[in-house]
Amino acid sequence: MSGMIGSLWGIIGVLLLLGSAAYRLTPLALAAFSSPFQWYHWVAWTLSIVFMAHAEGYRGFQCHFSPRVAARALYLKAHPRAVYVILAPLFCMGYFHATRRRQIISISLTAGIVVLILAVHRLAQPWRGIVDAGVVVGLVWGVISLFWFGIKAFATGTCDCSPEVPEPWKVKK
Repeated sequence: MSGMIGSLWGIIGVLLLLGSAAYRLTPLALAAFSSPFQWYHWVAWTLSIVFMAHAEGYRGFQCHFSPRVAARALYLKAHPRAVYVILAPLFCMGYFHATRRRQIISISLTAGIVVLILAVHRLAQPWRGIVDAGVVVGLVWGVISLFWFGIKAFATGTCDCSPEVPEPWKVKK
């Protein structure tokens, strides 16, 4: 029972994190339209949305992040431990009880995202809104893909992606 609770909490927690970010960024993206748009703003807006839909939404979330979160949620369902269940969203994102490579990638991506957030925060409108519009599209794509992979994983009990957990004989108890 705790495994099921932990796996659901993991998926729902990550969905809430991504959804919250999209919700908070949407007004900033829409604020771009309070500034007059020139033709190059429209080109940048379109490129931002297309690029982020492909890079963040499809390649980042749909091809990598979402299937791995679902796989780690299934792993947690089968191997519940109190700390994994309590911190299930962080577990599912690969911050701990993951291969060294996965932990480095997860932490590095988070650090990179924080740096980008700080940089974009300094942009004036409409440029900030143009960038944020692309990010919102990518995040919404991520929410939808994570929801899909989560439903698929729980319905079938399998996932095509590796949960990237350490090999059993290397796990310290």
